[in-house]
Amino acid sequence: MKLIPIFLLFGLFAVSGWAQYEPAPATYSTELWLKAEAGDAVAQSNLGACYTYGRGVTQDLKEGVKWYTKSAEQGLAGGQANLGACYASGNGVTQDYKEAVKWWTKSAEQGLAVAQANLGMLYNLGFGVTQDYKEAVKWYRKSAEQGDVSAQCNLGNCYYRGTGVDKDEMEAVKWYTKSAEQGYEPAEKQLELLKSK
Repeated sequence: MKLIPIFLLFGLFAVSGWAQYEPAPATYSTELWLKAEAGDAVAQSNLGACYTYGRGVTQDLKEGVKWYTKSAEQGLAGGQANLGACYASGNGVTQDYKEAVKWWTKSAEQGLAVAQANLGMLYNLGFGVTQDYKEAVKWYRKSAEQGDVSAQCNLGNCYYRGTGVDKDEMEAVKWYTKSAEQGYEPAEKQLELLKSK
């Protein structure tokens, strides 16, 4: 599988990859395929993951996109989030951040934390949208409040730097701590840096 092409550090904002959504790893089966063919949106998204990751079937990123698209077009937030990740990373499709924004927005508006975190990053970096730090903070906060570790860390970064919000080191520490307590290494490093100041 092609890894996410942007492993970069942008200011203090780490992009460790575009997160995908999968509540429980699915393995290819005839039953799953039949459900997907019959129009079951969850099965379609799961079948997309099977093809994307090569679980029980030969890996085929384009086939993964096909099934994610079917699921996403039915309005399944998980399928939309995964399709957005395919567009952001260029897995099985031509990389297109505007398409990623479109699908992540649909998913984020349904409350899916992973899509909210990814959408926050796009607004933060200005990929596929006009850079808008306040909009980034809005999406990071929605995701962080649901416990997403990358969103918690990135929200901490916003408070630490005063990007999109008033600078507030105490609030930054609060979000870094929530993320670090879940074992998120970038947040742990930020806390170490703050302690060494």
